[in-house]
Amino acid sequence: MIELLAPAGSMDALRAAVQNGANAVYLGCGTFNARQSAKNFTPQSLVEAVKYCHIRGVAVHLTLNTLVSDKEMPELIELIRHAAASCVDAFIVQDLGVAQLCRQIAPKVAIHGSTQMTIHSLPGVLMCAAMGMTRVVLSRELNRDEIRYICKNSPIEIEVFGHGALCMCYSGQCYLSAAIGGRSGNRGRCAQPCRQSYGYNRWEERYPLSLKDNCLIPYLQELEEMGVASLKLEGRMKRPEYVATVTRVYREALDTGRVTKTMAQDLYTAFNRQGFTDGYYTGKLGAAMFGIRENTEDDPRWLKEAQQTYETAENGRVPLQFIMRVTPQECWLTATDPEGHSCTVYGPLPEPAMRMGLTEEMLAARLTKTGGTPYHCAGTSIYVDPGLMLSASAINGMRRDALNQITALRARRENPVLNKAQKVQMIPGPKTPPELTVQVTTREQVTDELLRCQPAALYIPLHLLTADTEWCRRIARRGNVCAVLPRILHDGELPKVQEALTVLRTLGVKEVLAGNLGMILAARQCGMRVRGDYGLNIYNSVAMNAARELELRSATLSFEMTLPQIRDVSKAVPCEILIYGRLPLMVTENCIIQGKTGSCSCTMGPTKLADKTGAEFHVIKDGASCRSVLLNGKKLHLMDRHEDLSHLGLWATRLYFTTENGREVDQVLRAYQEGAAFDPGACTRGLYLRGID
Repeated sequence: MIELLAPAGSMDALRAAVQNGANAVYLGCGTFNARQSAKNFTPQSLVEAVKYCHIRGVAVHLTLNTLVSDKEMPELIELIRHAAASCVDAFIVQDLGVAQLCRQIAPKVAIHGSTQMTIHSLPGVLMCAAMGMTRVVLSRELNRDEIRYICKNSPIEIEVFGHGALCMCYSGQCYLSAAIGGRSGNRGRCAQPCRQSYGYNRWEERYPLSLKDNCLIPYLQELEEMGVASLKLEGRMKRPEYVATVTRVYREALDTGRVTKTMAQDLYTAFNRQGFTDGYYTGKLGAAMFGIRENTEDDPRWLKEAQQTYETAENGRVPLQFIMRVTPQECWLTATDPEGHSCTVYGPLPEPAMRMGLTEEMLAARLTKTGGTPYHCAGTSIYVDPGLMLSASAINGMRRDALNQITALRARRENPVLNKAQKVQMIPGPKTPPELTVQVTTREQVTDELLRCQPAALYIPLHLLTADTEWCRRIARRGNVCAVLPRILHDGELPKVQEALTVLRTLGVKEVLAGNLGMILAARQCGMRVRGDYGLNIYNSVAMNAARELELRSATLSFEMTLPQIRDVSKAVPCEILIYGRLPLMVTENCIIQGKTGSCSCTMGPTKLADKTGAEFHVIKDGASCRSVLLNGKKLHLMDRHEDLSHLGLWATRLYFTTENGREVDQVLRAYQEGAAFDPGACTRGLYLRGID
């Protein structure tokens, strides 16, 4: 049976999920989770939440799915230890360093790869398995055939989102909120700028980044048949009534195999953005997937009915078997649950009956009165000698004692295995000024001036290198050419890319730049050396050590870090940062440019989105695909901070060219090398100086 995993942003929401049929809940504790605006749990209330769930046969998954800085590591370590001691069933992680710490400190607690890890292919799943994870939450952008293929070939469990909000960007790859207001989605502070209005080239009352909520309720049997282990319901920011309704409806659909009009209407009443979508799952992308939340008054009848399911109710979800024996010499009752917990309580010896004696039917009727408890009587085995009498209060007392004891047994867990976190080896970087690396987006940007610069690494998109093999061979002879792999590459696209990588090796290109775990494995299988890009979200020293274990030749640190954080992080592998260019703020499966024209016109070149403030965001194609990359309108500019950059222990600093033409590329290069006068136009220091929440 597929697991129904429900959100718990508060204790009320947790009760709502459990009482309406969730098999497991996921929740956050403290600040290390991707929904910091939810009520979340304190370390103290986490203990009670876990007990409440375990008594009722529900698993608890703790979300630790944010990026964590070095200074926050001691607090994180204490939380991992406390959560493991509280007997949580799994950790959900994004940060490679957090995954490593969970494995070190609490080796018996399962680790699940969050959707924030942007795992969307089988190689990505295999990499997570190799890192000790037992489950992966797939990106929401996969279609049914892609999910089926991964489930069929995965050595670990697969979890998919079944219902709730859809981000426009692939989870874990969105930096829009951080760039606009310093509130990082990767740090659990997303301000949801994708729900705001934008226009093409000038502001309009349009919503090209706001998707309808996902709804896969018609496909539950299909998901179960393909081997999906867990169906996740989104909503830790939603009210308890929403959690109650959505959990109840999906529970009923899973149990009965049907979806009625009433069930569909209940989902719509609980929350919708002009309806729902199944566009990613069915592969039907486009305008029908988009919608916004309309202000409507809540149905008071719905609110009351939803509240009643968890405020006063106990659904008696745990089945118990009762065995009772009553003779002149003994009177005892044994209760046993499905996990094998068992307890026996003893009552007073019976007396001879004055009139009618006890019968098995009379005792069974008393034992089944478990209302108001987490239990129901699933069966009885009773022996009673004839002609005996036992008071109703004595029978009821034995039943209560048995239920209390079984509750204590179910709440108890074996003492967890807890280890000390391994001391992080702090490796200093070079004391010399960083070298120059350059990344281009178009062939025009590979100018003669750029080739004469001989950067330490010249990052060129894979599709440009394979489009003209003679050109590729010629520039590869100059050395240091590195093929940039797409951050997003589904399994169906992998064979073509791996074939291209095999050709590149014969042309002299031996390295790739990879921003996704899955691409690391795919490139290695082709004999390529791998450099890590910003999409890996490396944010701390433990993650840097993980990068070394992955044998990366270099790692691009997150551009959400500050310069002091970059300076102090361990340089376990050579590090670089971006210091010039339009930062990529989103990568989307839905073509943003197509949203403007209604047809696939992204080959016509870049376009722009504009918000209410007049801020612009350039949109370009993601390599050779129809996916879109949303770029910051302001260019990152730190080229005048050579002195500051030289003290960070970096291997290299990167110039990233996106919308520039060849002439502009040469101008930037001269400014970098010679300190020539340079006006970048509207520019930003990024988050390196001001930091993020």
